[in-house]
Amino acid sequence: MEIAIVSGKGGTGKTSLAISLASILDDVQLIDADVDEPNCSLFLDLKMKHKADAEILVPEINYDKCTLCGICSKNCEYNALMKVPDQILLFEKMCHGCGLCSKICPEKAIQEIPRTIGKVLQGENESLLFNYGVINVGEELSTPVIAQLKQHISKTKEIVIIDSPPGSACPMVETVADVDYVIVVAEPTPFGLSDMKIVVKTLNILKKKFGVIINKDGIGDEELENFCINEKIPILLKIPFSLEIARKYSEGLPFIKVLPQMKTDLETMMIIIQEKIL
Repeated sequence: MEIAIVSGKGGTGKTSLAISLASILDDVQLIDADVDEPNCSLFLDLKMKHKADAEILVPEINYDKCTLCGICSKNCEYNALMKVPDQILLFEKMCHGCGLCSKICPEKAIQEIPRTIGKVLQGENESLLFNYGVINVGEELSTPVIAQLKQHISKTKEIVIIDSPPGSACPMVETVADVDYVIVVAEPTPFGLSDMKIVVKTLNILKKKFGVIINKDGIGDEELENFCINEKIPILLKIPFSLEIARKYSEGLPFIKVLPQMKTDLETMMIIIQEKIL
């Protein structure tokens, strides 16, 4: 059972929820797919080891074969190739590794070579397998790193929890593409509702099963809850607003350490999610 935790913006409590769930479940894998800023490891006392490099394929031009026809640069959607009088320039960080240029080159003068843009790390203890990806400083393509991180999803763990990047852009879409269920974490504020609506629209387009957790309940209004009721979106749980939760989070403790009584609520929620998946 693969479950992704998403949010419309950063700071809503995704990571705290992911860590809390992983801490109360048995036979679980936690994956931090927020590769631009992977924070789950800050809450886990695990020795991490390098598991794999995250790579994309970029073109390498053989100028013994190249006739400077410019077909490759004319058809590059990302403007990563540019024809100048005596060569084809490659802008590596603009290349998305789609491979089109190598396929359409009439002289077969382009081959693809790997370029490392990030890495995948892994740590584990008796009850938890943890993986996260991190993109190299200066790189911009987080989606390929997430895709390669997902190749390390365990085939033996009963439950996989994936902490998604915030927002509803390509990194989030890549994260949730194959999961069984999505938990949307949202704050009951006008900004929280606005951002959540975009995520909900995206998940509906992707035809994903999902429900909402209202975090920091009590700080805003009832508009977010009313929206969920009107749209028939399941409200899975409400986590109350608490300054103590914020203080402990800054010390590296997820909310379940402050509200241990919510363990039963989380376990019940997981049973409900499993029933919805089946």
